[in-house]
Amino acid sequence: MPETGSEPAVDLAPTAEEIARVQRRTVWVLSGGQVLGGLAFGATLSLGAVLAAELSGEDAFSGLAAAAVTFGTALTAVPLAAIAHRRGRRRSLTTGMAVALIGVGLVILAVALRSFPVLLGGFLIIGSGQAANLQSRFAAADLATDASRGRDLSIVVWATTVGAVLGPNLTGPGEVIGGAIGMPPLTGAYLFTVIAQGLAIILYLVAMRPDPLLLAQRVVASAKAGSRAIAKADSPVAARYAIFAVAAAHGTMVSVMAMTPVHLAHLTHEASEAATLSIIGLTISLHIAGMYVLSPVFGILADKAGRVPTILIGQVLLAAALLTASFGQASTTAVTVALVLLGLGWSATTVAGSTLLTESSSEALRTRRQGISDFTMSIVGGVGAIAAGALLGWIGYGGLALVVLVLVAASVLLSPLGWRASAARASDTASGA
Repeated sequence: MPETGSEPAVDLAPTAEEIARVQRRTVWVLSGGQVLGGLAFGATLSLGAVLAAELSGEDAFSGLAAAAVTFGTALTAVPLAAIAHRRGRRRSLTTGMAVALIGVGLVILAVALRSFPVLLGGFLIIGSGQAANLQSRFAAADLATDASRGRDLSIVVWATTVGAVLGPNLTGPGEVIGGAIGMPPLTGAYLFTVIAQGLAIILYLVAMRPDPLLLAQRVVASAKAGSRAIAKADSPVAARYAIFAVAAAHGTMVSVMAMTPVHLAHLTHEASEAATLSIIGLTISLHIAGMYVLSPVFGILADKAGRVPTILIGQVLLAAALLTASFGQASTTAVTVALVLLGLGWSATTVAGSTLLTESSSEALRTRRQGISDFTMSIVGGVGAIAAGALLGWIGYGGLALVVLVLVAASVLLSPLGWRASAARASDTASGA
């Protein structure tokens, strides 16, 4: 295989077998990167609220760490997508992760200096790493065909589970190691962040060759083998619906999830602090499991039953979650069930919506729209978390859940717009038969 610069080249018209082989390898590489990226991100966020409260002196400011990461993700989503379009996924993903390492350094410095503004600046920059993690799911679809696009994308989403579960549990060991080498208190876990992020960067630089997006662009330009399976006619209305559905599901999930620990603390105020924390921890853990563990199931469902039907299944799950949370708000069991359903609904909608967005966009517009989608979902999530706090104090947890139902209803009512992509895909298939 000849080399062109630093990018291993393939023939301008690779065979379908060659494309499939590169795609399989890409999915595995991205999955490994997501495990490492999720591990780094989980270790980072696990102490964010604690550090924000300690350096600011106010518990009310503890949520600003997560908010800074969310808005940092939004700010870097579109620039990273632009880098991907021009230079490929490998360059984009490694850039986002490398910038995030600068943010980690600022967080450690902020703790040493006892500076709250520097801390928030560090978390804002760390958002670029989360933007890279989000972009990974789209990278899994660059060379995928209609038959496997949802499945391949969902496998990469599923890989996040490992890091999301293990990351927060590294706080204790990190403190021991960090203390031994003289790091500021509560920053030891960031050693694991730096190591995991560094390994992910090396993995992408070494193993993601050829770059899936650059190869897809060459395949489409060749108009030969495999191009019909990868290139898609543009369907802007369906793409806009996909962006809306993903953002609405994310806003729904974040709004309710962010307020659940506070609500559970009120429900269990008569229990011991340890018991309260145990209930909250179990509920959030099951919620995270709902977000990721079954994503391959929803990916296969999106491939078999269709993208929009799977999005609608996600809306049913989200509606069930919100109604359970509202009418069962006095029961910790009901709230836990609601959080699991909330994660499942988010998973179904995000996997199917991201797949729909990819195949509703022509190659020239695909990465830009993917960046806009990540920007939009991050902004909606951040604003939703802030608004949810106000709504919780005004109408309570049950009222908050009912208000958020508006987003679910809107996704259902607008779903006919998404069918245009399916119609266009069927037309393409028929014309190419």
